[in-house]
Formats: sequence, C-alpha cells, structure tokens
Amino acid sequence: MSSSAFPGSSGELDFSSLSSGAASHPLAPYGWDEEWAAAFAPYAERGLLPGRVVRVDRGSCDLVVTEEGVVRADTTFVTPHDPLRVICTGDWAAVDAPGGDPRYVRDYLPRRTSFVRSTSSKRSEGQILAANVDHAVIAVSLAGELDLGRIERFLALGWESGAQPIIALTKADLVPDATALSYLVEDVETTAPGVQVLPVSAANGEGVDVLAAVVSGGTSVLLGQSGAGKSTLANALAGAEIMDVQAIRDVDGKGRHTTTTRNLLVLPGGGVLIDTPGLRGVGLYDAGTGVGQVFAEIEELAEGCRFQDCAHVAEPGCAVLAALEDGILPERRLDSYRKLIRENQRIVAKTDARVRADLRREWKRRGAEGKAAMEAKRGRVR
Repeated sequence: MSSSAFPGSSGELDFSSLSSGAASHPLAPYGWDEEWAAAFAPYAERGLLPGRVVRVDRGSCDLVVTEEGVVRADTTFVTPHDPLRVICTGDWAAVDAPGGDPRYVRDYLPRRTSFVRSTSSKRSEGQILAANVDHAVIAVSLAGELDLGRIERFLALGWESGAQPIIALTKADLVPDATALSYLVEDVETTAPGVQVLPVSAANGEGVDVLAAVVSGGTSVLLGQSGAGKSTLANALAGAEIMDVQAIRDVDGKGRHTTTTRNLLVLPGGGVLIDTPGLRGVGLYDAGTGVGQVFAEIEELAEGCRFQDCAHVAEPGCAVLAALEDGILPERRLDSYRKLIRENQRIVAKTDARVRADLRREWKRRGAEGKAAMEAKRGRVR
C-alpha cells in the first residue's frame, strides 16, 4: 500500500499532530482518535511511530504506519509467555522509525476490548483473536439448520469481549420465502436479546448496505464457522474481491478454511473490518459476564429465587424452574444456560483455587444428595 492510500499524507510526520487533529491524521481511517493519540504520546517522545496491526505471522507482523503504508516489523519484544499478551490483529503498536534492520515493534497500547476464546477444553489457556473491536459480527449461514446453541456460545464471547454483538444471517437468498425468513430471524432474535439480527445475501446484495452502515463507525470483527460465508460477506462489505472464496461442500453444506489468518481491512463506507479464520471450536474463556448477558431473562428470573446461590436444578422456591413449568422459559434455553455456566466454571477453576474449592463442595453435595435419594428409593434410609 502506498502513501497515496492515506488522506492528507504529505511530508514528514509532525509528532505534535498525534495529540491534535486526530480526525485528519493519516491513520484516522484505521480508527485513530484523540484517546489513542494521548496514550501514544510517551512513545512519540521516544521517536517511535504509531501503527495498527493488520496481520500477524510467527515472529513478525504487518502494520499500517503513518505515511509509509503497510510495513513489516519484528515482534520479538511483544511475544511474552502469556498467550493473551502477545500482539494481535487490531492492536495499536509503537514501532521503530525507518532505517533499522530488523525493525521492531517495541510495545502496544492498552487494549480497549479483546476477543478471547479457550484454546482447548483440556487446558486453561486463552487465545486472543482480535483487539480493540467495537462490533462482533457473528456470521450464521442459512444454508443449513440453525444451531441456536452455537449462536449463544458466540454471543457469550462477543459480550465478554466488550464489543457489541451483531448477528448476520448470511446466504439469505437461499430462503426465498419471506415468511420463512421472518420466522428464522424471529427465532434468532429470541435467542439473542439486545442484539441486532440482519439477514444478508452477498449474492444479491440484500441487507449488505444495512450492515455496512451499522459497522461504519469503529472496528468490527467478523466471526463464524467455516462455510458461513464470512469471506464472501467481507468482499461485499469491502466492495472488492479482497478475500479468497471457496465453494461449500454439497454433501454437508460445510466449507473449508478460506481465511487462514486474521486480516484488517478498511471499508469504503467507513469503519474497519477484521476477518478471522472459520472457528470449528468456540470454547469459553472466563466469560461469566457474557453468558449472563446472553441469558439476560434467566438472570433476571434468578433474582426472584429463594436462595441466592440457587443452581436452578431442584431447589425449592426457584423462580427459574417456576418459569420453566409455566411455559414462560423454554427448556432449550435453560439447558443451554446450564451447559455454558458449567463449561465456564471449569475453565475458571483451572486457574482459580477458590472456584475449584467451590466446585468440589458442590460436587460432593450433589453426590450426597444423589446417594441419599438412591437409598431412599431402595428403602434403606437410616
């Protein structure tokens, strides 16, 4: 990318401009603002340049750096042992001025938000997918049956990141019946309280302009399974064939990984988009707050339970179970809520001794209750 890609770029960068006139700064299209400028001031005094990470490879990354455009820099100084602290796509970095060989990224600014998932159900490590994101666009294909549980899982991670989730129901052209499409949207809206649900079709352009307007302010990350149409949607939003696209398999409607790295794109209508590889596994990572937001109606019902630590299983005076019996709360929602809560507790327990102890006590209590119930059933109550 040449310097001509940046509006208002001419001559040498005046470091005083980092703290004034952020809207006209060469990096403004990438999300640079007054707050980032203020945070970067100490690095500017050291002669370092600001840049936004658009792609990360092993040992290096590509950044958009002022008038230079995209440059490659060594990430030796920003690859700590903690996987959540390594530099990632979306970070604002402090990079050496031109001339060094190699040229290093020296540090990155504190993140406003970060999208993190668990790397494995057997380990407690997290993997950061994107940083400084305002919108988490969850792509869900209408080419197959909706998996509401998976949508809830993506939403939990989206809310936990600090970003505003948006659900894009892709391949809407495959549902030609307007009434059927309306029912699908309604099902997802019920599953996603407080989240905008947009049916879109990159094939005929349906809904793309609406989504483009929503993401025109700030940075958005595009998430979803392989075959969800993310790369096609990214191309539609970008107005160009930037991302490679592969056809889905006719056998099962699933796709292969088209995007293999996280890439940051500037959209013509404003805003920045980070496209991510298709995620086969979406493990929670300390996402208790996010789970609570996904199941806001259950959390609200729980406030009426008799016991503060009610597990909503068999406790007397449980308002959640009462809503289930009355048909107010769907059983699928409660089952999904319990599943995600248990999964998140297991992840947190791997690094939090207090949570581990609480879980052990809960398991012992339930084991004792189960044993007592079995003995009572067999008529051997002492």
